[in-house]
Amino acid sequence: MDGSVKPAVAGKGLARTAGALAGIKVVDLTRVLGGPYCTMVLSDHGAEVIKVEPPQGDEVRDWGPPFHEGDASYFIGVNRNKRAMALDIGKPEGQAILMRLLETADVLIENFKPGSLEKWGIGYEDVLAKRFPGLIHCRISGFGPDGPLGGLPGYDAILQAMTGLMSVNGDQTTGPMRLGTAIVDMGTGLYSAIGILMALHERKTSGLGQYLDMTLYDCGMALLHPQAPNYFLNGARPKGTGNPHPNLVPYDKYPTKTCDIFIASGNNGQFRKLSEIVGRPDLADDPRFANNGERNVNRVALTLILAEAFAQHDGKELALRLIRNGVPAGPVLPVDEAMAAPHTAHREMVTELDWYKGIGTPIKFSRTKGGTRRPPPKFAQDGNDILGQLGYTAEEIAALEKSGVVHTKRRI
Repeated sequence: MDGSVKPAVAGKGLARTAGALAGIKVVDLTRVLGGPYCTMVLSDHGAEVIKVEPPQGDEVRDWGPPFHEGDASYFIGVNRNKRAMALDIGKPEGQAILMRLLETADVLIENFKPGSLEKWGIGYEDVLAKRFPGLIHCRISGFGPDGPLGGLPGYDAILQAMTGLMSVNGDQTTGPMRLGTAIVDMGTGLYSAIGILMALHERKTSGLGQYLDMTLYDCGMALLHPQAPNYFLNGARPKGTGNPHPNLVPYDKYPTKTCDIFIASGNNGQFRKLSEIVGRPDLADDPRFANNGERNVNRVALTLILAEAFAQHDGKELALRLIRNGVPAGPVLPVDEAMAAPHTAHREMVTELDWYKGIGTPIKFSRTKGGTRRPPPKFAQDGNDILGQLGYTAEEIAALEKSGVVHTKRRI
């Protein structure tokens, strides 16, 4: 048995095949967001992921409300398709179980403080690479093991601040602002998934695994586009511009009779079409707005005119009419309306299975369709099954529980 689950027959956004990563086994020691998000991406497409939590559990199980049977939405949102057990790997007996898990694993991913595995005597270079030469070991940390900030813990908002991302969000009235989503954590999870897949591909040639040193700091920096290239070229410090584009007009959020819409007009043809659709064809011939350069100089006047023209329209209808006529536009929707949008359903971007409801996988294959296979696990719900598959007897499992190596209930 490999612990895989056959696709269910009822639900939405469900996996209908074994998946592109079927046969890949991942031992996941990560907590919080970046690592779990990475392993959920892998599990959506068939990788067998065994989530090994510490005795106190993944702390985001408590990051609510809202909750489902004691687990917070924060945990539920990034842990589907995984099996779970709880293990104290600070103890030799726990390390022995981990070693047995790794005997058949392709990937180990963890986000302990750099040096933790080495402290326990199970570091990659000295132990894991020699004992499991094909193993891919991905470590996610805040800053890496060395350098001026080496070994320090990393948190999404702090890294948004330190890498410059916060400085280019917001505008002159707000000052630097945190992005509403944990972009550094999630970006690191995605970069880590890409790195793991690269290592798996390279292993086909070399037969060897390798170590991935993934940091929130590096990944936050990597997301600074186009601000960093602009800075490298002109030497000017990038600033937050809010909704308006610094170079293109009209490229902003505008009110309508029913909702805000966003317009992203990038050329003169689009501006002429926009002017016609909102009943102001004269704007395209006005010398103040004849080309993007003039529109940029006169953006305040144009913004006032457009706001008056848009005020007569239903926002959603206008945005749809614009985009269907080649003018980039869309309504500014709250999350609940975005989730209920017809195209969201068409793309299966809301997935459901039993009680579970979440965001579906954005990776769409023609043959090896991925998706939801099982709801997020309760704490240690699969521990006995996993240990049994590793060859432990019922008596041995009971002894491991009694000694505090294996846990079936969260340690407070």
